[in-house]
Amino acid sequence: MYKGFYDLTSAMLTQTRNLDVIGNNMSNTATTGYKADRYADTTFDEVMRSRVGNKQKAPQALGTTTSYITALDEVYTDHSQGGLEQTGLPFDFAIEGEGYFAVQSASGRVYTRNGSFMLDDQGYLYLAGQGRVLGQNGQPIYLGTDHITALTDGTIMGPDGRVLGALGVFAFADPAQTLEKTGEGMFTANIQPQAAGNRIIHHKMIERSNIDLVQQMTEMMTCQRALQSSSQLSKMYDQLMTKTSTELGRV
Repeated sequence: MYKGFYDLTSAMLTQTRNLDVIGNNMSNTATTGYKADRYADTTFDEVMRSRVGNKQKAPQALGTTTSYITALDEVYTDHSQGGLEQTGLPFDFAIEGEGYFAVQSASGRVYTRNGSFMLDDQGYLYLAGQGRVLGQNGQPIYLGTDHITALTDGTIMGPDGRVLGALGVFAFADPAQTLEKTGEGMFTANIQPQAAGNRIIHHKMIERSNIDLVQQMTEMMTCQRALQSSSQLSKMYDQLMTKTSTELGRV
């Protein structure tokens, strides 16, 4: 009886955590280049097996039961491509394919798919609230003009056709493992990146978030229904245990 109560309680905690993840995704639907978070759970048995270095299912003795108490496995980031949107703005860029723009922030280098840039007061390409955008050589890109054109490899040219710089686009073999989200669509890396090869840079475009709002709303309603059902069943268990304790006390 208590096992069922614990299973329901853990299910309620799991759905609550999942709702937090979904809510954060929905609030960032309009954030340029934002990558959605996904929630994955596991069971208590699986957690214990992984901690002792054995993820294989252990043989079960007769008369024993498996625990279905859920536990947080991980919240991971979905790095899939977002849709592209034409803006017509001279400092907007979007990556189609692999890689991330690099920005020199106050706390160090960060990576992002947000290419909604501007010029700072000294004429450098800049990402608002973060820092200067870095070129292929790892240095800030000085433009000094808003009359620019750009090639699909990230080369930026001035009104006279002179090359002003080239956008740095950096790739990671396994972004889900090597990049850590820090907020506002920014990531830090625990390894050195490589120059991205399989990509196209679109000028005067941005990449939208990869969040499917309809899917998120559907998942949210599913979680809410599951949470409500678990809560109702938990109350039933509580009433049943109270009644059982009362009846036993009369014996």
